[in-house]
Amino acid sequence: MNQAAGLGLWECLFALQSRWAHPNLHGMLEEIIQNGQNLLEENLLNENGHTLDAELKACQVEHKAKLCDLVGMMKENKTPGKSEGQMFPISNRYVEPKVISDRHFKKQTHQEHEALAAAGELNEYRLQRRLKSELERIAPDRLFRWCFRSRRLPLSVMVSGVAGVGKTTLVQKFIFDWATGKHYQKFAFVFFFKFRDLNTITEKRSLESLICQTYPHLQDKLPRVLEDPKKLLFIFDGLDESKTDLKLRRGEAHELCMNPGDVKPVTVIVASLLKQTLLEGCSVLLTSRPSKLISLEAGVFHRVASIVGFLSKERERYFSMFFGDERVSREAFAYVRDSQVLYTLCYNPSYCWITCMALKPCFIARAGRPQPTPKTVTQLFVSYVTHIMANHTQERPEPQGMRDTLISVGWLAEYGITNHILVFDLKYLQDFNVEFSPFLTGFLVENPQTNDSSQVTYSFLHLTIQEFFAALVHYLDYKEDKFRDTMAKARSCKEGDYEIFSRFLAGLSHPATKMPLEKYVGKFSAEVSRKVIGWLSEMTYEELQSPEEPEGKRRLMNVFNLFFESQNSQLVHDVMGKAAHMDFSDLYLMPVDCTVLAYVLSCCEEIQCLTLDSCFIQNEGLERLRPELHKVRELSLLENDLKDPTMKDICKALKHQNCRLEALSLGNNAFTEQCCEELASALVENQTLLSLDLKKNKLRIGGLSYLSRVFESPECKIRKLGLQGTGLSDESCGRLCSALSQNSTLRHLNLSANIFTDRCAEDMHLLILTSPSLTEIRLGLNDFSPEVEKQLKSLQRDGLDIHF
Repeated sequence: MNQAAGLGLWECLFALQSRWAHPNLHGMLEEIIQNGQNLLEENLLNENGHTLDAELKACQVEHKAKLCDLVGMMKENKTPGKSEGQMFPISNRYVEPKVISDRHFKKQTHQEHEALAAAGELNEYRLQRRLKSELERIAPDRLFRWCFRSRRLPLSVMVSGVAGVGKTTLVQKFIFDWATGKHYQKFAFVFFFKFRDLNTITEKRSLESLICQTYPHLQDKLPRVLEDPKKLLFIFDGLDESKTDLKLRRGEAHELCMNPGDVKPVTVIVASLLKQTLLEGCSVLLTSRPSKLISLEAGVFHRVASIVGFLSKERERYFSMFFGDERVSREAFAYVRDSQVLYTLCYNPSYCWITCMALKPCFIARAGRPQPTPKTVTQLFVSYVTHIMANHTQERPEPQGMRDTLISVGWLAEYGITNHILVFDLKYLQDFNVEFSPFLTGFLVENPQTNDSSQVTYSFLHLTIQEFFAALVHYLDYKEDKFRDTMAKARSCKEGDYEIFSRFLAGLSHPATKMPLEKYVGKFSAEVSRKVIGWLSEMTYEELQSPEEPEGKRRLMNVFNLFFESQNSQLVHDVMGKAAHMDFSDLYLMPVDCTVLAYVLSCCEEIQCLTLDSCFIQNEGLERLRPELHKVRELSLLENDLKDPTMKDICKALKHQNCRLEALSLGNNAFTEQCCEELASALVENQTLLSLDLKKNKLRIGGLSYLSRVFESPECKIRKLGLQGTGLSDESCGRLCSALSQNSTLRHLNLSANIFTDRCAEDMHLLILTSPSLTEIRLGLNDFSPEVEKQLKSLQRDGLDIHF
């Protein structure tokens, strides 16, 4: 526009950054600074696409139409009893989960201990404080925009997320939006492949033959389509479902493809595209569960994003879309909201769907609310399976027949899990005596082949359902040798392939969890329950802790998930021992992780130390932890971006009649003076706290005035107080001096990095002289002149250290 408009924009951006230092704003600023000259051209290219000749344009139009048919109509999970799933347009019924992109992180593998710029789910990030770690929420249409971690426009992107969180759905929506012209028209052609389908290709192939097999309409024009790689995007969904490793670890030599006609194993083709030895300049998008990402080499991906699922509004919107009727959806959602665990589990879209399916007959038919509500993921899946049995009256077999059916399906699922098979042809069903029927449509789906309508394959509705049945079958049809072999594989697997399976195995050992299913299929194997409980009991807490490794912390959280699913409080108590130390710093913890952690804390008599620094815990996460925080002696919540509303949960812990908190670290968060009155009230009631760290929160003079009432009280027991970087000014000094002159317990005071000037030198002088118990005071990084610093430093005496 003009220079004045440009200056006005930068003034506004500076003001925003000063008041609200949000990661997305930092990302925007860096994109403008580093790539500003190209932004307009890139935006126009993404909007309008490349100019293609008539022949290639016609080919592109046909290809987009084929992709629209492929992903534009998604098959909704089938309601039991209906032979066909309901079809709905993805554009009308899509609820977008939250996606977070990393800025900087370090990841270590078992072989490497260097800083890696490789992939990992947010749960596996070790954020580097020295690099000012930040997480950026991004929309899917920004996945190939400027990445401020790699400082470039990314060519290779990984989207990671736990089972059922919506990776495949997000990719389908991404493709649909491209095919309908809504975004990323800079890609003239997009190619979509699923690893579960690629698993069926046993012989070596070329990239050209792979594309022609999946997209035969491109065969005649393929050389022209591939001649300009920068216009191409390849999408590979479900790396965790791949039978073979991509071999992207550093130092693993294998011959990569150089040309589209090179004949290689499929995984080598994918690796070659990622390594840019094949079609240099093309873009590649992969999705995976986090468990598979340890095998990836540093720098392979220019951007790593994690789907963290539904926040509260998305959950409510999903319920509204699922039930349709506003009254019913409101009642069902309110019911789920009242159940903390069930509500937390609904962050996962798949669990959200299963919850809605289980609740549907209760609220649609006014059949009354289900009792009891599921407390664990295993109980949620048990509710889903029993719901299908209870409401499938027309085709439901007798109890023994139902047990036999589930055993057959279970062994099919178990074989698939142990052999990385997710798509089954008719021969597999025949080998395992599975007779596909309307009864099984709640678990299995038919997949007609696009090239041959007479050929049909089968798969479970979702991989987690397959994992559930793989665990269930051991309880229904115990075979010692098979159980032993599967457990051996689960224990030896380092990449997490058996993680969800193990949780279901642990969950089904609990009597209350399996009881609803036993009503339909008879008793579970007591021997399996004993062996599973024995396996969990063998775990030693000291051996589980690896505080220096992010993988060690994630491994410990995975074990806590096993404990949570087992709901065996005595077992957890025995394994954890007394006065446990827990450190999950730099590990992203979602609210569901906090629910699991809260359960483990509830089983402990006392927790000596709980460190949750840089865990990105938000309001919902802290709310889940709150009932157990009073048991902790040393609690650290540094760098979590906690805001004023979360202070109520911390205050409830401080006010608890059995509170044991002695050290509380709340530094580097987003607390303001607005929450200080509530904190002061809690501190007055508390009789245990000895150390309080509030550094780098915007408390200012208003907040200090409330807290000063606590410090001047004769009942105050705080010995160590951190107020550095809290926005305290000269006006605060007199009030602080007055309060601390009456304090007989404070020994360590940190007032560094505030905005004190020479104007308050007299008050600071008085503070140092009149605070009776003070042994150390830190005043560095303020605005004192050298003369005043020297004058205050001269007040140092035996028993009192003054630091600048």
